[in-house]
Amino acid sequence: MAQLDGATRHILDNRTRTVAGYLRQALARADDFRFVSAYFTIHGYALLADRLERVGRTRFLFGTPSSVEDLDPGEQEPKAFALSEGGLEPRHVLAQKALARRCAQWVRKNTVEIRAVSRANFLHGKMYLTTSSHGQSGVVGSSNFTRRGLGEGNQPNLEINLATEDQETVNELREWFDRLWEDDKYTRDVKQQVLAALAHIGNDYAPAAVYYKTLYEIFHQELAARQAGDDSATTTGFKDSQVWNALYQFQQDGAMSVIDKLRDHNGCILADSVGLGKTYTALAVIKYFELCNERVLVLCPRKLHDNWSLYPASNGHRQNPFQEDRFGYTLLAHTDLSRSSGRSGDVDLANFNWSNYDLLVIDESHNFRNDGSRRYQRLLEDVIRTGKKTRVLMLSATPVNISLVDLRNQIYLMTEGQEKAFQNSLGVGSIRTLMARAQKAFKQWEQQQERRDKAQLLDQLGADFLRLLN
Repeated sequence: MAQLDGATRHILDNRTRTVAGYLRQALARADDFRFVSAYFTIHGYALLADRLERVGRTRFLFGTPSSVEDLDPGEQEPKAFALSEGGLEPRHVLAQKALARRCAQWVRKNTVEIRAVSRANFLHGKMYLTTSSHGQSGVVGSSNFTRRGLGEGNQPNLEINLATEDQETVNELREWFDRLWEDDKYTRDVKQQVLAALAHIGNDYAPAAVYYKTLYEIFHQELAARQAGDDSATTTGFKDSQVWNALYQFQQDGAMSVIDKLRDHNGCILADSVGLGKTYTALAVIKYFELCNERVLVLCPRKLHDNWSLYPASNGHRQNPFQEDRFGYTLLAHTDLSRSSGRSGDVDLANFNWSNYDLLVIDESHNFRNDGSRRYQRLLEDVIRTGKKTRVLMLSATPVNISLVDLRNQIYLMTEGQEKAFQNSLGVGSIRTLMARAQKAFKQWEQQQERRDKAQLLDQLGADFLRLLN
């Protein structure tokens, strides 16, 4: 066989030389192609499709037919764009359906044979052999028949493969392949299974199915977290509690959402309108964490003290509708944060340990919108930052009074004043910067003389702001 260009270089690592580049040259004049790979993907096929479709005979041995359906991690390219006259445009257009159909058309040929090893996870080797009237060539190494494995894409795999045209070596490789191929104990014909998998990829899906799949991809992490919360609620007996069963469905949904956010982000603002039962929803959340053996402190305005004092079991109130739940939370007033002595109910404020609580519930949290007040600073320093890690649930029908600074300062209570607390979880680099930008956008929208479009406002506020609100 005439030497391929650059054949004095035997190492194919996808850095200096790619497996795809080598195979394009070898397949250009090949009559026969044998290859072994743990994976086969349509994107790997696409790199060599023009060459493969002209080869006289192809024999492919791989790990499992189901892998043809898997866009394994190596195939999930990061988004890439090119600058054109029209602006930024995608560099790679998704054509998976058409590609799967083209691949299936090739696989159906009588000249294409596909077998798989009978034992799962048994095949780990990768090998590519071509034969022509000019001779033979072979590649042995680590590259799977995937786009990145063959050395293409934005981030190709770094591999180690040895290319050879030594005829004695290639003959030994061919004989090894043929023995395995013809041994029915180790391999079986899976061509029809591969075609079925390709048909699945190339299917036309109903719009509703596409819509539900899209929703799943967006919310699957939240659904998994919700399921974990549901499992925990079942284990603790939370859903057998009186308060849980007193809630309407929308309140139960709200309570579970609050629990998820408290677990994932350490805080939440329950901002339902007046009359929608924020107190009962909060009581359900409190019960959940009490069943998890967490200590709860409730801070409320003095005028609401009697409302909240109805439920703790230690008060023995006859009108308590949830006596069996035996609530054990500690109740204090907002104004108690300004005191260092005296009593608040049964609590001796001079000896009270503010930092000993796992969950802090603040009713009418908009009273803490001013981060410069002494009461706010004591709440932040003595209750939240000191001692145990404290989750913060805030209840308010009006979390924003004058500007988004009000909301920002309440959010700081759940982040312990940290600007970048949501950088990893929500992609919010700076809470202060985000709020300032959103406030500016709202002011500009508010000053418009023409009819204001709420959809336009949402667009101007930005996705990161909406993620934070959600």
